[in-house]
Amino acid sequence: ELDECPFCEGREDRTPPETYAIAPSGRTPDTPGWQVRVVPNLYPALERQEVVVHTPRHARSLAELEESELELAAKAFHARREAARAEGFPYVQIVLNEGRAAGSSLPHSHSQLFWLREPPPAVREELPRLREGSCGVCDVLRQESLEIALRGDAVLLTAPAGRAPYELVIAPKNHTDEPTGDSLADAALLLRDAIKRLRAVEGPVPLNAWLHTGGHWHLELVPRLTVFAGLELGAGIYVNSLPPEEAAQRLRA
Repeated sequence: ELDECPFCEGREDRTPPETYAIAPSGRTPDTPGWQVRVVPNLYPALERQEVVVHTPRHARSLAELEESELELAAKAFHARREAARAEGFPYVQIVLNEGRAAGSSLPHSHSQLFWLREPPPAVREELPRLREGSCGVCDVLRQESLEIALRGDAVLLTAPAGRAPYELVIAPKNHTDEPTGDSLADAALLLRDAIKRLRAVEGPVPLNAWLHTGGHWHLELVPRLTVFAGLELGAGIYVNSLPPEEAAQRLRA
């Protein structure tokens, strides 16, 4: 696995040419010496899709990254969101998949950027409620019994109606449509904290996490501890046997 990993430093020729990198000045593109590297996805599902390689070393999970490494990855997220807007893609879906059951094909810690020309359906569905002055994320943040940890203005808490055990939300206390570079870094560090807590309780579990902007921006994390069957997929009714307050208590401990 380690000998074949195309995301490790020194194997830059095994990926498409990079579109962005954080590296010392004077470095030649697609050579060693980088700290974060962004390349086009070799098998894109959509028109524009990029991979953010979080670190040159072979870390297998976001939970294994150092704080400085994750701060640089968040800087890359922010830079590529700005670049996408400049090129006519106003919405970037940032997605983290860890574990094969969650859709990850390579174990080296990385995330995906999907460049979209309009907000996705999950965001558009919220617009009518937001226009009426109602915000679901603000409602969640009022439930102090669900809080697990804080960093800056960001709060980590369990989702009150999670689709799976330990479904989590990370959001700023103040209602904000878009994250700044600093607030995105705080949220990413809370996401690392969340994955560490999950590992302490359940061991290394497959998971999906993503950034949701527009309205009250936030991160969502769904551990793959259950299998979504016909009821969930067909009716949108999710059976979660773990109360969110109990999940929060376990993760706080």
